[in-house]
Amino acid sequence: MKEHKILIAFYSRSGSNYVGGTIVDLKTGNTEVAAGMIEDVAGGDLFKIDPVRAYPDDYMRTTEIAKKELKENARPALKESLANIDDYDTVILGYPNWWGTMPMVVRTFLESKDFSGKTILPFCTHEGSGMGHSESDIKRLCPGAAVLSGLSILGGNVRRAEGDIARWLSDKGIIE
Repeated sequence: MKEHKILIAFYSRSGSNYVGGTIVDLKTGNTEVAAGMIEDVAGGDLFKIDPVRAYPDDYMRTTEIAKKELKENARPALKESLANIDDYDTVILGYPNWWGTMPMVVRTFLESKDFSGKTILPFCTHEGSGMGHSESDIKRLCPGAAVLSGLSILGGNVRRAEGDIARWLSDKGIIE
């Protein structure tokens, strides 16, 4: 089996979130929980995608901002830039599904580097909307990359998703 140099890049939001039909306060966002499981199973380096201006803790306010950013095709500035994408051949990219796709800050991240020749494995957390059209959006933003089919994880089930994550990574040839 091929040895992969893996980057696990993700955006995740803590604070009030919609989970299982109700608003709950998450100390750690669901996508970050999944990213940690991926690191445990596959190894690799974690990179948290963070906007300069954090989204509010309030869930409803965040959804309003996310909808506005999508409508305006915004590119929120990144707090940190990844030092060198050339260090990796596989990028496992995580995000919550917001309005049918990834948050706009993830688009900022994807446009900040050249992913040509990389393999991108997207995963998202959601509360019923699955991957939405995020996979096709990633393919459009990273035309030189091989974008494999993603894994959608129901946010309310994320803490029990390690088996699903391991099967997905095995099916994609990342782990044995």
